[in-house]
Amino acid sequence: MRIMLVGDVVGRAGRRAFRAITPRLRTERGIDVVIVNGENAAGGKGFTRKALDELYAGGADVVTSGNHVWDKKDVFAFIDDEPFLVRPANYPEGTPGKGYCIFPFKAANVAVLNLSGRSFMPALDCPFQKADEILAEIEGKADVIVLDFHAETTSEKLAMGYHLDGRADIVVGTHTHVQTADERILPAGTAYITDLGMVGPQDSILGVRKDIVIQKFRTGMPVRFEMAEGSAEYAAVIVEIDPSGHRVTQIERVLVRENM
Repeated sequence: MRIMLVGDVVGRAGRRAFRAITPRLRTERGIDVVIVNGENAAGGKGFTRKALDELYAGGADVVTSGNHVWDKKDVFAFIDDEPFLVRPANYPEGTPGKGYCIFPFKAANVAVLNLSGRSFMPALDCPFQKADEILAEIEGKADVIVLDFHAETTSEKLAMGYHLDGRADIVVGTHTHVQTADERILPAGTAYITDLGMVGPQDSILGVRKDIVIQKFRTGMPVRFEMAEGSAEYAAVIVEIDPSGHRVTQIERVLVRENM
């Protein structure tokens, strides 16, 4: 089984690149399941119905999110009805949506969890304790377990990777929009990368127009972020799992840059 995990899709340029590149990679690389973080898909913050449908049309099987999940009020109209859209599980009890889903692929069930970090992020329940709770809840129900850990700091992401090493098959970080070069299989067998990166405009600062971000740093004054446009980059990892023993055999970084 080959699972491709795709970094944060940012704005219109990111959605366009996701629709254009994902089908090609699925065919060329023999991808079975695509999991994508879509929390920046609509104008850089949150989900609309249109933005989510574009991700599904582009080939997403499961869509994860993060701290911007609630930034578009539209999401409240559909999040409870989407079986394969997940938000961070460590939001308080009673929050709309779900923190994990189980995606069926042939004879295997793929559990996809979403958690948010707490370092320099909104104060939520402990993601480490919540991960333990979910693993206990899905024991015997999933053949493959995947976590998108939406967090700011490398140390918190690494800590989660080692915390779940041997208990989850894949732990990937999202949120910082810059792909890290530390993909590896941890000692007990978990595929790990600190950050997947983004699918968004190359000539930008994390997807935002450069001039606006530079102005903010230069002046310290509030600015209104606007998404950049133009050629995009597409960052992901492909993880191969031996179907007989559901054991991770390989993790490979993917970075596709459109011609500028």
